[in-house]
Amino acid sequence: MPSTPTPDHRPPPAACLDAQALARLQELDPNGANKLLERVIAAYVKSLERLLPELANARGANLDLNVVRHVTHTLKSSSASLGALALAESCAEIETMARIGQTDDLESLLDGMLLQVIQVRQALLSMLPHIP
Repeated sequence: MPSTPTPDHRPPPAACLDAQALARLQELDPNGANKLLERVIAAYVKSLERLLPELANARGANLDLNVVRHVTHTLKSSSASLGALALAESCAEIETMARIGQTDDLESLLDGMLLQVIQVRQALLSMLPHIP
């Protein structure tokens, strides 16, 4: 097996990413000529840079459930499309809580979700040199 990954010998995705979801994305650009996966990852990371400060401002004493709901809804679908299924599930749970006004344990769930975001972001960025 070669020591450097080639399109046929990519390293497996990090545990926080679903290989099948990533494979579905790669099937849309099989030889990587359009750099689809790279562009999707870049767009996701850019959206994190916009959404996470919004979420930070909507927490704590200034709790704004509409912002929490919007951010988690947005992250839910984009995370799922990149294979971050556990993160997408966390976002769905928090989105539902925000929608019904449930605030018990919300802060700790948000903290856990943010830890997942960090892991997913790191895993996605680590894939970039290996994408054809």
